Amino acid sequence: MKRNKHILVAPLNWGLGHATRCIPIVNALLSQNHKVTIASDGDALKLLKKEFPKLSFVSLPSYKIEYAEKGKNFKRKLISNLPSIRKSIRAEHKELKKIIPALNIDGVISDNRLGLYTNLVPCVIISHQLQVLSGSTTKISTAIHKKYLERFTECWVPDLKGNFNLSGVLGHPDKSLSIPTRYIGPLSRMKARPEELKYTATAVLSGPEPQRSMLEEIITKNFKKLNGQFLIVRGKPEDEKTITHTKPNIKVINFLTTKELEKVINQSGYIIARSGYTTIMDLAVMKKKAFFIPTPGQSEQEYLAALLKENKIAPFAVQDEFKTKDLSKLSVYPGFEKGIEASDLLDNFGLFERKREFRPHSKLAFNINFLLVRLNDMFNNREPQT
Repeated sequence: MKRNKHILVAPLNWGLGHATRCIPIVNALLSQNHKVTIASDGDALKLLKKEFPKLSFVSLPSYKIEYAEKGKNFKRKLISNLPSIRKSIRAEHKELKKIIPALNIDGVISDNRLGLYTNLVPCVIISHQLQVLSGSTTKISTAIHKKYLERFTECWVPDLKGNFNLSGVLGHPDKSLSIPTRYIGPLSRMKARPEELKYTATAVLSGPEPQRSMLEEIITKNFKKLNGQFLIVRGKPEDEKTITHTKPNIKVINFLTTKELEKVINQSGYIIARSGYTTIMDLAVMKKKAFFIPTPGQSEQEYLAALLKENKIAPFAVQDEFKTKDLSKLSVYPGFEKGIEASDLLDNFGLFERKREFRPHSKLAFNINFLLVRLNDMFNNREPQT
């Protein structure tokens, strides 16, 4: 009789995108009667606790990622964060070794938490960034990221394979990984549903500070110049839901659950948001018109916004240059009117049914394993294995 598995699902706390795109994975696991424990930190953990109040949760070390106030300083700020990020990766790797035996974990699904690999159980890394764009340092950042990805059992890319895709060169590099790579289709917690139009536009915010607050200020200022009904979802999963009005026609809410946000997006004429990959997947599945404002200096979001404009899907604006008149460009872009179907994830979980073979990640690990095998042979009076 097949035993249901206990899977640890662990998204990175960098904005809310990694957490929200893990929601359909958790739901798919639960639909197969697998046990799920969620591990993360900060706002990502808060959001998932609200989505799955009956599940168990584990706190992991924070990557403590901060954005620069000016786009030109983005890379410099991120580089200054690297020692803290590396320290957190090492800390969560050590923590995983404790969590697995303590909770009897059968498998790990990590969304960009790079330290959650082990030989004890199958470990999946979810990433659309097989190539990490960072300007002149793209080759270096890609090589470093690839080294981490290849420590996992498999890599799941949340995109379509082939020329018709959402991630472009990010998820479809020239050189493939040395581990099995699955293109599992777009991950989205949302569905397109018929709703009566209630909002002219909804701005959906997220991401590290101070850029999240800076964009909120810019959008609020520009909404005040427009006629219509507008909603700003601040992307701050606090203990209590708060609703305020900056003007009678502009409503501001700190966070929405998946079902609430899905309804709001379906009730909106168009969406203003960062060109984060998870947001793009959600809007593609929901067939929405969108206007994107990439985070200043973040090469990936700038690339994705330009790619969508080039493919005549959606316009974008540079944050510091955004004006209400830019929204008129929406009239000549159809948005994601054709839509993309979210994927069926159930076929991917067979990985956790297979017996795990030892695959050492270092020379030291290999030597330890080799020594253990030899000792086992000696105690059992067998010829040494080669």
